[in-house]
Amino acid sequence: MSKSKVSNTVRGDNSASWLKRFFHSGIILYIILIVLAVIYIMPFVTQIATSFKTDADATANPVSLVPEIWTTVAYKKLFLNSDFPVWFKNSFIVTIVVTLGRVFFDSLAGYALARIDFRGRNVVFSLLLAVMSVPMVVLLIPKFLIIKSLGIYDSYAGMILPLLIDATGVFIMKNFFESIPRSVEEQAMIDRAGTFRIFWSIVLPMARPAIATISILSFQGSWNELSHFIVSTQSSALTTLTKGVASLASGQLSQGNQYPVKLAAAVIMTIPVAVLFFIFQKQIMNSSEGSVKE
Repeated sequence: MSKSKVSNTVRGDNSASWLKRFFHSGIILYIILIVLAVIYIMPFVTQIATSFKTDADATANPVSLVPEIWTTVAYKKLFLNSDFPVWFKNSFIVTIVVTLGRVFFDSLAGYALARIDFRGRNVVFSLLLAVMSVPMVVLLIPKFLIIKSLGIYDSYAGMILPLLIDATGVFIMKNFFESIPRSVEEQAMIDRAGTFRIFWSIVLPMARPAIATISILSFQGSWNELSHFIVSTQSSALTTLTKGVASLASGQLSQGNQYPVKLAAAVIMTIPVAVLFFIFQKQIMNSSEGSVKE
């Protein structure tokens, strides 16, 4: 074999080995992840940039990441010339109460389904799974009729009470409590501690990962809720952020497309959920974390 053929063969083998190393090193995976991250992040970055533009600039260059003139007019208009502070207050009150309520009631219901042996428990759990499969929009009219019949329409009670418990949260807590060995509770039973005392003092503190998960999901869900607030309120004094921001599309504050105002409102809406997620993301539930092995 000639030297040139040997040289070509060696180069071919080196190229093949380099390609194998390239694919096995995970570089392709990182490139794909970077591309996907850019695709997902770009709308949010565009949203922030547009919120600091003038209305004319936003109309002429809607996807530009650098405003021609940096201005905070959109934010001033929101806080000084609109009911945005009222919307924010209502959303904050409802979200905090709903989140606390869901953590408590979902935990109680989950513990009952996981530990208390009562007649019809399997039927209740089956109904719970059935509720999880029903689209929420289907329940809007029945929800409206129940709220009206209870006399809590157009009030904080009507906004909060129907959201205080959700099937997903109960399902998460039930599964987590089942991962905790019963031996953890046996000593308390020997000491004649009641069911609620065992739940509150022993089992619930062990469920911190599940509680963190429910807290994040509940905060995000109630903060971004829209359809329920549409059917439960009509007073402008009880308008939440989602309803208020949706109303901006009709030109409530001024003429023009109002891109900066709308996106400034969206940026402010995003901040609490983003902060909460980044603070507690490491505590999102691991199904086995916190349990004690037999």
